[in-house]
Amino acid sequence: MKAHDGMYIDGAWRPAAGADTIEVVNPVDEQVIGRVPAGTAEDVDIAVRAARAALPGWAATPPAERAATLTALHDVLVARKDEIAETVTAELGAPLPFSQMVHVGVPIAVAGSYAELAATHAFEEKVGNSTVYQEPVGVVGAITPWNYPLHQIVAKVAPALAAGCTVVLKPAEDTPLTAQLFAEAVAEAGVPAGVFNLVTGLGPVAGQALAEHPDVDLVSFTGSTAVGKRIGATAGAAIKRVALELGGKSANVVLPSADLAKAVGVGVANVMSNSGQTCSAWTRMLVHTARYDEAVELAAAAAAKYGDRIGPVVNAKQQARVRGYIEKGVAEGARIVAGGPEAPRDQGYFVSPTVFADVTPDMTIAQEEIFGPVLSILRYEDEADALRIANGTVYGLAGAVWAGDEAEAVAFARRLDTGQVDINGGRFNPAAPFGGYKQSGVGRELGSHGLSEYLQSKSLQF
Repeated sequence: MKAHDGMYIDGAWRPAAGADTIEVVNPVDEQVIGRVPAGTAEDVDIAVRAARAALPGWAATPPAERAATLTALHDVLVARKDEIAETVTAELGAPLPFSQMVHVGVPIAVAGSYAELAATHAFEEKVGNSTVYQEPVGVVGAITPWNYPLHQIVAKVAPALAAGCTVVLKPAEDTPLTAQLFAEAVAEAGVPAGVFNLVTGLGPVAGQALAEHPDVDLVSFTGSTAVGKRIGATAGAAIKRVALELGGKSANVVLPSADLAKAVGVGVANVMSNSGQTCSAWTRMLVHTARYDEAVELAAAAAAKYGDRIGPVVNAKQQARVRGYIEKGVAEGARIVAGGPEAPRDQGYFVSPTVFADVTPDMTIAQEEIFGPVLSILRYEDEADALRIANGTVYGLAGAVWAGDEAEAVAFARRLDTGQVDINGGRFNPAAPFGGYKQSGVGRELGSHGLSEYLQSKSLQF
């Protein structure tokens, strides 16, 4: 696609306030594929004022009409799915089949689910002698990451629009072309002017201006825990609502009764998916000491098959960061059984699929989010030890439990301090709430729980 040289504000593409631009680089060949405006606080202010002006009309629009608009948006995304997938592949580096199936297929399903929810959700209910109304929070500042560029946009914008909120989106600077395509889809779907607005730019400039803007009622942010803490502090000072989906260091717990080959194979695939750039990836595999050596052997063999099957990480900085973690793992005593810090190609931001054995819970690679194709395998002595290790990080976003008996797996999963757990490889459910415990975030995305983040309650007593 050809990049727009302006911002999508109040239903039209308009010039940016400043002249600075951001280069968009293909991480496979390191070539510049486009340039977008580097938005300023002035651009953000104009966009927020447009969203504020559009709020009364959109909030008063009957839910059935909002549902029809979201259905139209869903249909446009379906019609343009190939173009969007090619754009995601160009600016993120994900293999095209993965972009088609996951990067575009999943958010299309999510958009459809919110079209349905907008039509069926009970925005009014009787509670004794009260009538309780669920009303939109107001203007939403949505700040999205680069690792799932369309999904994270849809997961915020679709429920916000279904609730009757208006939105200003600040996408990640590495993947703004997908956001511009989404803005084109919004226009094509007939979303009223000002209901959705797009400002491209850098996080410390445009993102910070959006989070601090006094006319933004809720900030929905997905990204690092460090940035999430700053946004939370800013919002707290203004008594402003936040929805924060942050980091993870999820545990994949393989209980002794599990099908070891399946648990390890699926676990490795989970970590390598999207080149490891998934906040919910099961980056710690916990295996009973009696089966540990076998699991390490299986994981090393599985990882070796991914050398030519995964794309690069998003940019040179991320490549250096991931390779630095691999080097730190070696320095702290972990043993590499697959991959390593050396770049597998001379061009592009590639990282070798890497598996560590002999990892202890106190090691950096077992505690910090690496955000690359790196798996740590830890041993445990008994269930109590496994639970202690699994819960022994500041994160609590996702996880997995494997056991021969489903009830055994469920009993263990119920004791994990985490927001979502897959049992014996349970498949992703776009209607289930997604979000974290502890420093993995505040609030939930997807389904009715995600819709609730953008609503506030008012009760009338009779």
